[in-house]
Amino acid sequence: MKIYTRKGDDGTTGLLGGTRVQKHVLRVEAYGTVDELNAALGLAASGCSDEELGAILTTLRHELFELGAQLAAPADSNSPTRIGAPQVDALEKHIDRIWDQLTPLKYFILPGGSELSSRLHLARAISRRAERLVVALAQKETVDGGVVIYLNRLSDLLFAMARRANQLEGVQDVVWKG
Repeated sequence: MKIYTRKGDDGTTGLLGGTRVQKHVLRVEAYGTVDELNAALGLAASGCSDEELGAILTTLRHELFELGAQLAAPADSNSPTRIGAPQVDALEKHIDRIWDQLTPLKYFILPGGSELSSRLHLARAISRRAERLVVALAQKETVDGGVVIYLNRLSDLLFAMARRANQLEGVQDVVWKG
């Protein structure tokens, strides 16, 4: 099987179920950004030597693949909900466990510090963009509400993980001095 199909040469792509849409539609932008986020997490994982953070990154990458598939299904499809309350609960548990290990936050933190922290901050920013796109999509089409909540918590988790990465590597968070 060849990797190219030539079906998208006309500027369209296929949703799950076979419906073809323009590549610039909001649904495609949303799941494309989730794919970009997943790639950013893959980059972060490639530079992560901490067992706990690495395990979380692996889980997140699998969940984001499922989330992308959920978003790639047309609004009127009977596609199963793959990401929802159980995954949000797991994110919150990760956040709480990691946050409890950190010094209290007294200032705004700028992205940066260690390389892993910087990669996680980049992923956090992409997660926020994905969330904005899914919120916009939800105003036009049916989107499971758990998707927005998941992306919102995910960005919080990535912020906590970025701070933890700095802590593990003995690097101070970059504090905003404004």
